[in-house]
Amino acid sequence: MMNLFLIDAIGPFFRGYPRRTINWSKIPFEHLQLDGPDSAAQWTQIRADLDTFCARAAAMGYNAISLDDATHLADHSWYELDTRARISRWRAEFGRCMEIAQRHGLQVYFTMDVFSSTPAVREHIARLRWTVERFLAELLDGFLRDFPQVAGVILRIGESDAPDVQGEFRSELYLKRPEQVNRFLKTLLPVFEKHGRQLIFRTWTVGAYRIGDLMWHRGTFVTVLKGVVDSPSLIVSMKFGESDFFRYLPLNKNFFRTRVRKIIELQTRREYEGCGEYPSFTGWDYERYARELDQAENLVGIMVWCQTGGWVPFRRLALLEDRAVWTELNTFVAIRTFKDRQLVEESVRDFAQVKALPNWRSLLELLRLSDTVIHELLYVEEFARQKLFFRRVRIPPILQVYWHNIFISHSVKKVLGYFVQDKEACLRTTKLCQQKLEEMKTLATECGMPEADIEYMADTFNILALAREYYFQPFCAEIEARLRATKKAYKAKYPKGGERHRYRVKMDFKPFWVKARYLGWAFQLLMRRQRGYRLLDRLLTLHTLSLIFRVVSRRRPQWIPSFAKDSAMGVDTVFK
Repeated sequence: MMNLFLIDAIGPFFRGYPRRTINWSKIPFEHLQLDGPDSAAQWTQIRADLDTFCARAAAMGYNAISLDDATHLADHSWYELDTRARISRWRAEFGRCMEIAQRHGLQVYFTMDVFSSTPAVREHIARLRWTVERFLAELLDGFLRDFPQVAGVILRIGESDAPDVQGEFRSELYLKRPEQVNRFLKTLLPVFEKHGRQLIFRTWTVGAYRIGDLMWHRGTFVTVLKGVVDSPSLIVSMKFGESDFFRYLPLNKNFFRTRVRKIIELQTRREYEGCGEYPSFTGWDYERYARELDQAENLVGIMVWCQTGGWVPFRRLALLEDRAVWTELNTFVAIRTFKDRQLVEESVRDFAQVKALPNWRSLLELLRLSDTVIHELLYVEEFARQKLFFRRVRIPPILQVYWHNIFISHSVKKVLGYFVQDKEACLRTTKLCQQKLEEMKTLATECGMPEADIEYMADTFNILALAREYYFQPFCAEIEARLRATKKAYKAKYPKGGERHRYRVKMDFKPFWVKARYLGWAFQLLMRRQRGYRLLDRLLTLHTLSLIFRVVSRRRPQWIPSFAKDSAMGVDTVFK
């Protein structure tokens, strides 16, 4: 029986955040003022926004929120004195925030990375020969004792902070092997059982170390949960697919492999699909997952990420701003689908009534067209449907667009040319999608949704359409000129520093130095179309390739794009 409907509530903490490209992975604590004349005003605004957010989330049917993060609130005598002073201030401010959530009938969970520390903590652990598990057990015991209003902690063990995270605490990957994670859970779960709280354990990983295949590998999953599946305090949280929040992914089979209590993670502010700047409707995908999960044992809820995720300049705040209406729509439909078992059509009708929109049928048709355009133009369908694995990760089904970056280059042309056989069908689909975008503008007017968002979507997707001509047709100077002219017009229409942030279009028409034949051989050698590892993977890609990458990154760092090094944890993580 589903009884946990959890939604992240970090949006209020980003109000006024000045960075152009925002790391939405967690609350930017360096932005939160604890002293000075502006501190009181900032926290007053945060509480007002949180009150609004909680009221709207509760009205939709959510019964719990998540905030970041336990590390900044859990005090310990080993911390430096100045760090403990800041923790004291954070505890006071977040205590007031928790009171707001409780007034709206919402439970509060806090996220936590394993492992965040300070120099003093590392020194004590080394000198006393403590394990990290022992320290965390003591730290969380005190945290749960000090905050009886906290319902539980959401643990992330497979991804850590990016290089741009500042402040006292910056997490790093600590757990590297399945057996180590199992011992870790057996150490921490008694603490949560003692206090009658929940430990929500996320299986999300980015492919690093032997634990990097936890989200899809049956053996790793079973080893990690051995002996703990019956704990009354354990909930396992899994993303719906075997990769990040992308389309075209089948439901993760691990939902059906154990009787442990589990929840499914959904993302309604789609970090790879515009972050709510235009309609990227998730209703029909999530409805399909909900039907399939009827056969899953012990599914107890959902965790909706309505703000968290991505390194992007887009900054609409979910459930706080009218312009975040597309994210609000996804968030509304998601809980109606899983909690009330409504059909998408019924949920869209109800949303239109709540928002006093004039024509819900036009909205539904707009969403149908948008769903098709996302599937067929943002993604390249023939590539997206292929099951591809590299080392411990499933290859994302989208290649040429990543967060707010559109890549138009000869290397992308060669890669897509290898994987996409029916190029003519792909080009025909492109033309149909452009027609649908024009229809969507009229429908937006009819149903009272922002037409400017559809226009922005059309302008952006027209670049993708032109890029397809470059990808799937013989190169000519004319298509390069059209792409450059379109990019220039796009930048002029959506200038840097303007009200609407644009996608970053990265073009490079220089011939890629690897011949197509050799590129194909490399794909056949390094990638596989099965989940299980080949002998070749165990001999080459899982071990030898890591050594090769480390040598290359040291001797030829210019070969690795800055984007791949600086965003998230960096591409080197995949090779650990």
